[in-house]
Amino acid sequence: MVIIYKRYKKYKFTNIEGRKIRMESYWIKSTKKKEFESLNDDIITDILVIGGGLTGITTAYYLTEEGKDVTVIERSRIGEHTSGNNTGKITSQHGLFYNYLINSQSEEFAKKYYEANQKAIKEIKNIIHKEGIDCGFKTENSYVFTNKIEEIENLKKEVEAVKKIGGKVRMVEKTEVPIQMIGAIEFPEQASFNPKQYINGLAEKVVENGGNIFENTVAIKVEKDSKGYITYLNNDKKIKSNIVVLATHYPIINIPGYYFMKMYQSMSYIIAIDPKEKLFDGMYINAELPTISLRPAKYKDEELLLIAGSDHKTGDKRDLSNSYSFLEKIAKEMYPKCEVKYKWNAEDCISLDKVPYIGNFSSLMPDVYLGTGYNKWGITLSNVAANIITDKILGRENEYADIFNSTRVEPVKNIEEVKNMLKETTYSLVLNKFNIPEETLKDVKKGEGKIVEVENKKIGIYKDENGKIFAIKPICSHLGCEISWNNLDKTWDCPCHGSRFNYKGECTSEPAIKDLEVIDINE
Repeated sequence: MVIIYKRYKKYKFTNIEGRKIRMESYWIKSTKKKEFESLNDDIITDILVIGGGLTGITTAYYLTEEGKDVTVIERSRIGEHTSGNNTGKITSQHGLFYNYLINSQSEEFAKKYYEANQKAIKEIKNIIHKEGIDCGFKTENSYVFTNKIEEIENLKKEVEAVKKIGGKVRMVEKTEVPIQMIGAIEFPEQASFNPKQYINGLAEKVVENGGNIFENTVAIKVEKDSKGYITYLNNDKKIKSNIVVLATHYPIINIPGYYFMKMYQSMSYIIAIDPKEKLFDGMYINAELPTISLRPAKYKDEELLLIAGSDHKTGDKRDLSNSYSFLEKIAKEMYPKCEVKYKWNAEDCISLDKVPYIGNFSSLMPDVYLGTGYNKWGITLSNVAANIITDKILGRENEYADIFNSTRVEPVKNIEEVKNMLKETTYSLVLNKFNIPEETLKDVKKGEGKIVEVENKKIGIYKDENGKIFAIKPICSHLGCEISWNNLDKTWDCPCHGSRFNYKGECTSEPAIKDLEVIDINE
């Protein structure tokens, strides 16, 4: 089967059982389209926000509420990248995390992290009520569960850790969810919503407040000048601003900052099923690997269950064609008569110490700010980031800014993670380039992608179902790592820093901003 890509858009295909399954986010599909024009002129703005996801649009909302002159640019459509492809959980429950924070940082650090996320839940709720945003917001409990006896002790330690920092949690043995478990931690008064509808609602308020939003507008370079910053676009236009907010999921500026040395990217997969029977309440995630994340999505007349997991590092060279099978098996075990309605995936930035980078981009670029590395918990943390960035721009103190300090050096002390990153980068950037593959163009089947040898050179080949060949130079346009073929999504993925490109070589995911080099080839 073939999945055809355009930038950030996925189309439906027919599975082996003949049913129609949409290969796109339920949130995006169920939300009325709201489109903004591209920027085709040079402009001047006080604050430029690059990136129209949760971090960027929330930051723009807060700043325009303060009467600031703000412009947002988004390379595709707002809320249709990571922000529109998550599970929609609004929670301070980030797995078994607080005991880790106490042990790796301090009790005070863990307390601030918890409080910042709890405050974000309340902030999001208040914004939704204040602005009347219809996004299916619901207050509900969140659970971390296990079905392994050896994990029970870890759950108990987490309960003790959360209570120690003032959190309200409790251990439970049974819940409503029809899945095997022997224990769970209950976090009360968490929430869920449709993130795409929320972003659209915020965007409307940004414009009402006098802000500007431009879609399909790609920033390719940011330079400092004597009066501020100049951001260059891929259509030869430029934006002058006093302040820049990098809300691009993964920073598009490499130096200074060097965030590519302090983060990696991870893929997760999600299916939305019609259970054909009554659903449980609450949101769930297991304590052990492989990850299983569950949450009902009840909006208007539709009642679906989202099941997420099958995580792996972006660019992993394993066979990914069965990534959804694990989730479908869980679905059938829970609801034997269920029907899979949607499938999609999401890519998240993971910092080496599992704590986001929020604040100043670099001491060498004052008035440039960022939020990234949310470790798969970007809904609450994007609100935390927007508050910290807004306070910094307005010259206000923020009580949580210090624990998310974006210029900290502590992450590089995570020796094991650094070794893994360096090993992968060295292999993809240097060693693997000298290995000429044995396979040739004739070895590529229809619907398949491979790196093959053509005239003693490595060429990335994708052959569609009609036999048409798409050839690229298999070198990432970010920092030159050798990319790998993703046989599930029909994309070229970078194992070093997580950039992604469709089979035509068009860039679809940061930190790369340029397309791959296309090669003209005849079989």
